[in-house]
Amino acid sequence: MMQDAALDWIERYAQHLRHERRLSTHTLDNYLRDLRHLCEFCDRQGLDDWNALNAPQIRAYVAWRHRSGIGGSSLQRELSAIRSFFNYLLREGVAGHNPAQDIPAPKNPRKLPQTLDVDQAARLMEIPGDDDAAVRDRAIMELMYSSGLRLAELVGLDCADVDMADATVRVTGKGAKTRILPVGRKALAALQVWLQRRHLLPGAAGSAALFLGQRGKRITARTVQNHLRCRALAQGLAMPVHPHMLRHSFASHMLESSGDLRAVQELLGHANIATTQIYTHLDFQHLAKVYDAAHPRAKKK
Repeated sequence: MMQDAALDWIERYAQHLRHERRLSTHTLDNYLRDLRHLCEFCDRQGLDDWNALNAPQIRAYVAWRHRSGIGGSSLQRELSAIRSFFNYLLREGVAGHNPAQDIPAPKNPRKLPQTLDVDQAARLMEIPGDDDAAVRDRAIMELMYSSGLRLAELVGLDCADVDMADATVRVTGKGAKTRILPVGRKALAALQVWLQRRHLLPGAAGSAALFLGQRGKRITARTVQNHLRCRALAQGLAMPVHPHMLRHSFASHMLESSGDLRAVQELLGHANIATTQIYTHLDFQHLAKVYDAAHPRAKKK
């Protein structure tokens, strides 16, 4: 069993993540869950101290987690959490090495993100009704598709972040990085209608949030997910639609029209262009379908 002194370093590390690195609660929970899995492995192996872990044992840990059904991307995240934890232990003089430093995770076949085509996106935005929820949901969907927002970025928006005159929105993304994004004509119109309605809602005066839920509080990510799924079904879309699908659709349609990968990277707020390059595969798929349908030597009889 891991010694109490060794386990105490996990709690100290959690305080470091919370107060020094200022990680979100969600990310912090993920890190700590990953370290609990490592503790379970150490107990199985009879290891009682962090310095007892070496590279072959970390490889054995990866194999153990992989056999239990954990995919490559999740294992990459777990290894990242372990590396970060041992870097902290090195800094504090508790560990003499980082056993996870050069350990790779098994690779998953890369899945292409699901997107809506332009017609499906247009149909989704045409939700009926003039009640508060319908007006708000139209503004949410138009803004997400117009500006390629992450769900967390959307629910974190305040009214002051939208500049209607300049047709821009100020977004705080991953790593607390801020970027200014253009807002399209239809999204501006939907936002204008929502803002006229918003200030009449109970609790609106006491909240800075751009989008409010039923009780006048900032809308939650879960509410946006649920409403989007229901709206998509009501509009007759065959596939389940989630908020990130609007971001994927924005990126795919932008790249398809402009071919400017760097611009799409900036708009999405990706630190690494390799993350954005997955949309080039989507663009090629689209071109391949056009080719198959149009080229006389490719047409199916």
